Amino acid sequence: MSVRLLLNPGEAPARRVADGAELPQALQPFGLQSGDLVLPSPVNAHDHGYGIRTLDFGAIDDALEVWIPGLRLRPRTDPYLEALVAFGRLAKTGVGATMHCHNSLNVDRLVDEAKDVMRAAGDIGIRLGLSCPLLDHDAWAYDGGPQRLKPLLPASDWHALETTIPAYAPIQRQLEAVEAVAAANSNPLVDVQYGPIGPQWCSNALLEAIAEASAAHNRRIHMHLLESPRQRLWLDRRFPEGVVNYLDRIGFLSPRLAVAHGVQLRPDECALLAERGVQLVSNPTANLRLRSGVAPIAASDGPAFAIGLDGTGFDDDQDLWREMRLLYLLHGGRELTRRLTASQLFDAAIHVGAQVINAKKAEDFTIVDYQTLTADALFDDVDEAEVLLARMSARYAKGLIVSGREVMSDGRLTGIDFDAALRELQAQAKADLPRLEKQRPLVRALSEATRAYYAEWPGIS
Repeated sequence: MSVRLLLNPGEAPARRVADGAELPQALQPFGLQSGDLVLPSPVNAHDHGYGIRTLDFGAIDDALEVWIPGLRLRPRTDPYLEALVAFGRLAKTGVGATMHCHNSLNVDRLVDEAKDVMRAAGDIGIRLGLSCPLLDHDAWAYDGGPQRLKPLLPASDWHALETTIPAYAPIQRQLEAVEAVAAANSNPLVDVQYGPIGPQWCSNALLEAIAEASAAHNRRIHMHLLESPRQRLWLDRRFPEGVVNYLDRIGFLSPRLAVAHGVQLRPDECALLAERGVQLVSNPTANLRLRSGVAPIAASDGPAFAIGLDGTGFDDDQDLWREMRLLYLLHGGRELTRRLTASQLFDAAIHVGAQVINAKKAEDFTIVDYQTLTADALFDDVDEAEVLLARMSARYAKGLIVSGREVMSDGRLTGIDFDAALRELQAQAKADLPRLEKQRPLVRALSEATRAYYAEWPGIS
């Protein structure tokens, strides 16, 4: 038997273990085999739990604001089943923890839907950060919402879409719903968090109330921040002092906060986030697919960063290993010495990711079929971290252990029948096709009206 224990990827080579008795006690019950490599499981630190992926319901990649209307074509499915498939897809790749930004905007359904999501995580056996959505500004268009798009839509389309403008619950009611979700949580592997969608969709009053509630309840916040150029332009107009400075002034910035994307952050803003202990979650594929850009991570004075899939992945396959590779290549720099090291990358994926989901002491392991991964290798002593960053993908994930439970073995989940769950979810989605077919022309019209609206903004092309 020769098992590689890569417990500090990028910091030190794997330790070779020839006798099962030499394995850490947490790994001894799981029948590791010669040729296996074990490492701490990475965390998917920002996602939306898409059991039915966006491209599957016709939301084709575009600029972020033009793409968002396509989310209206999400089929109506069972929240439990949607989460079960999304989380199961991750666990099959060897990823045992995820930050789930819940998609419901109906506060009256939030508690019941959150219970379904938490049950799905428990049935599979993964760790979960559950970000409960909070907003009180319409997501149609910045700087005025639906009324800005009305002149750009045919009257018949406007009348059909007008009935879908949501009415948002009072701020206190929204915050109480989050606390009700937290009170309903009985799973020690689940952490309930405040989830303001983004400052462009929240009033000052809501942001200030969240900052106050987070401090009072010691509850984490997970929020999108400065993802697209349009958001940067509008938030600069709304907050002349700068949105990050405003958030700091109201006590929003703290080690309890993680912000996703951050593509448009400026150096001084990155330095302030770092000073306050905020974590930045980078989503390189989503940022490229939605034409937002590349996040300014890995600067020496920037915030600690984690890595998230944001519901996509380079091949639209929810493969966090490929996402790690993309980030590693994007931020390597052009100098003789690599700017972002393997050690920093794995620290982001494992340790900072664990902080984002509030997993204070995660003892979770991924088992890799390293013998197959390196079948053609001539040397046996190449840095395992570099091999993983060059070649690792979901198909080499052989096992997953989360908090002492075997969640996945030889590519199969131990707690659920994934294939049956996927078939049932797809059947539910297809049953909603008649409604979706009627919605598609309206969604296309709304997307094009959105494109025309932003095309008139100064500095936007």
